Amino acid sequence: MTLTRSRFVPTVEGMTDTKITLNNGVVMPSLGLGVFQTPPDVTAAAVEEALRVGYRHIDTAAAYFNEREVGEGIRQSGVPREEVFVETKIWISDYGYDATPHGFEKSAAKLGVDYIDLVLLHQPLPSAFNLTLDAYRALEKLLADGTVRAIGVSNFMPEYLERLLAETSVVPAVNQIELHPYYQHKELQALHAEHGILTQAWSPIGGITSYGGAEKSAFEDPTLLEIGRGHGKSAAQVMLRWHLQQGRSAIPKSVNPERIAENFDVFDFELSGQQLAAIDALDTGVRGGPEADFINLTDHAFPIPEA
Repeated sequence: MTLTRSRFVPTVEGMTDTKITLNNGVVMPSLGLGVFQTPPDVTAAAVEEALRVGYRHIDTAAAYFNEREVGEGIRQSGVPREEVFVETKIWISDYGYDATPHGFEKSAAKLGVDYIDLVLLHQPLPSAFNLTLDAYRALEKLLADGTVRAIGVSNFMPEYLERLLAETSVVPAVNQIELHPYYQHKELQALHAEHGILTQAWSPIGGITSYGGAEKSAFEDPTLLEIGRGHGKSAAQVMLRWHLQQGRSAIPKSVNPERIAENFDVFDFELSGQQLAAIDALDTGVRGGPEADFINLTDHAFPIPEA
């Protein structure tokens, strides 16, 4: 497999928005279950329930320390492995041309799989970006070898994404970033569109806006609630529909069976252009999560256990 820059643009399959074709032709379910901060002892049950409801995309990470339980949930569900799109992330402790393949091996062993559908670099690591570049080049080799179906990044702001594009061969299929109605980062989304990179939203329903002393919560936003009433849907469902109609991937998290099902019940209604614009207008430009510049090896490197 030759490492080349793809000119393929991510596309959404039909009006149902259920699948997105990545820039290398791999088809990915647009809506997935996230398991960030999901305790290991409830992860398998949450994954199994999500797959029972109809999800076919699970997002985890080495630094979440629940990859093993994600694998258990997939196996317990009875859904064939090839029908589940598995996504994980390499933590900064395993960055480097030689270290990153071992990071992949640890994740694959914990998940109990022999290939992973999408592997991301979890952070740009600006203080040691050469390590980041080496880690991404290692992902390129895993992609060429066929043990990974697609590769990408997470939390890469424009300056880091542009440097990665300039110094590596494969355009990332995905950049997973904080994105919800209160923080939309339209400049970064435009850069993604220019290069055929899929925008994938973490905290897609604004969960990060509802804790940590936030002044307002997206779940209680009058605009979202009013739009939801018109469709018989919740504010969370409105936000997820907004992502899907605008061509993004979203990975809401929950361990509550009712919420897991509610978050998946977003393919039977459509927001109007006026409603989409009203949600777009909620952007405050204020990030809820940490700045990527603050993530460094001194304060944030911790060993990822062996499988």
